[in-house]
Amino acid sequence: MQTKSLWVETSSETKFPVLTRDINVDVAIVGGGITGLTAGILLQRAGKTVAIVDNAQVAMGETGYTTAHLTQILDNRYHKIISDFGEDNARLAAASTRAALDQIQTLVREYKIACEFESVSGFLYSETGTDADSADLAKEIEALRKVDIAAELTGAAPLPFKTTQVIRIANQAQFHPRQYLLPLAEEIVRLGGQIFEHTRVTGVTDGAPCLVETDKGKISAHDVIIAANIPVTNWLFLNTKLSAYRSYALSAKLRSPIQPGLYWDMLDPYHYIRTYRDKTEGDFLIVGGEDHKTGTKVDTQECFNNLEQYARAHFDIDTIPYFWSGQIINPLDGLPYIGVNSLSKHVYVSTGYSGNGMTFGTLGAMILSELILGRQNAWAALYDATRFHPIASIGKFVSENKDTPVYFIGDWLSSGGAHAMNEIHCNEGKIVTFDGHKIAACRDSDGTLHTCSAVCPHMGCLVHWNNAESSWDCPCHGSRFDAKGKVTNGPALADLKPANLIHADAGLALKASS
Repeated sequence: MQTKSLWVETSSETKFPVLTRDINVDVAIVGGGITGLTAGILLQRAGKTVAIVDNAQVAMGETGYTTAHLTQILDNRYHKIISDFGEDNARLAAASTRAALDQIQTLVREYKIACEFESVSGFLYSETGTDADSADLAKEIEALRKVDIAAELTGAAPLPFKTTQVIRIANQAQFHPRQYLLPLAEEIVRLGGQIFEHTRVTGVTDGAPCLVETDKGKISAHDVIIAANIPVTNWLFLNTKLSAYRSYALSAKLRSPIQPGLYWDMLDPYHYIRTYRDKTEGDFLIVGGEDHKTGTKVDTQECFNNLEQYARAHFDIDTIPYFWSGQIINPLDGLPYIGVNSLSKHVYVSTGYSGNGMTFGTLGAMILSELILGRQNAWAALYDATRFHPIASIGKFVSENKDTPVYFIGDWLSSGGAHAMNEIHCNEGKIVTFDGHKIAACRDSDGTLHTCSAVCPHMGCLVHWNNAESSWDCPCHGSRFDAKGKVTNGPALADLKPANLIHADAGLALKASS
């Protein structure tokens, strides 16, 4: 299927230049999503010279494929945060996420940004009313009150199906992420900052100065912010504390619109729901869910099908014009890693936002900007990027990282998914073993065969085919590549290596290029 994001389709395209020469700035920012652009505007306004570099176009990475909930309600429940980090730290988490929402609203107001920003209530609800749901919600409402988040138990959520045991959370928000960020990008440039698109970072070195190397030129800077969805550096100390998941979304036109709001159910798999009103196209319903670890599911079309089935069973849907998916990066202990990179002095990272990318992306920019400006930040210690919290992390560390050797060894020992090229059909991809090489081979809808090495350049795991999005996904650390092997998601910095086709009398075979 051809996936399309509502946010991308209803916003303008950017045309910032490619980096063509070596430059020197105060702060170099790798990644032009919500973290990078928010940090850029905050630092440029504070008098720093900023250069932002993006592999593709700004706000077109994961920021363009979010569902854009602006909320203090985290994937990790607050009663769990209190248990793992203590009540004082949980209160800091609540205060910091509130500050992030307020920062977005402040920028919207100051720059008069037309992005459909709207304050709404959030609803955490149970459909089934099980004892387990009741116990979870009872613990959560108590925790929310302890951390000073305004919440109340209500009888039902304003949805067109039965809900029970609902927590209503006041003063949450929603917006159009690209319509919010593109004016900020223009303001960065107006203030003297630089933004470079279609420029791939190939390396980052801490030093005096730091050096950001790209395929087009070099950027020297006193400080560097790695604002990519998953850092392109530090695979040992940080990447092992992160796990990448795919999450799926659709946007539907309803025959009967629902009350604006943010909604989260307690099903397994869970769903997250919100509304959006477009001035031209009218009211939309957005439904997300069907999460799974990146690279572990070939039939990703099934995820879209399941999501559509759920949406049609619960809402009076007219049409579904948009389907898309995004990459969620989960931290070990439930909170993002924001701060100085391990073994660095001037390289900063911000990652591990779980399903709260818009909130934590803004918060990450706020914290890092203040650290770079030499200011004290009340939340920096809680989110310290070098932390390893044993109580909250050790079990998750084992469960998430056990997959890496399983896929690495199992895939390399496998004979591959096809024995000959003629076994690969249109819109299908398979791993072929030829002459001791693992080859990623796929056919597009026209029957054209594309081949490349199946070895992820990040750490040597083998990529897996994603049939709904025609991509090669790595199950070890979440790197993704398009059908021709071009890298689209880090932490990999390089494309899959090319392979050469040779024609044999008995059919087609492959031989890896030297």
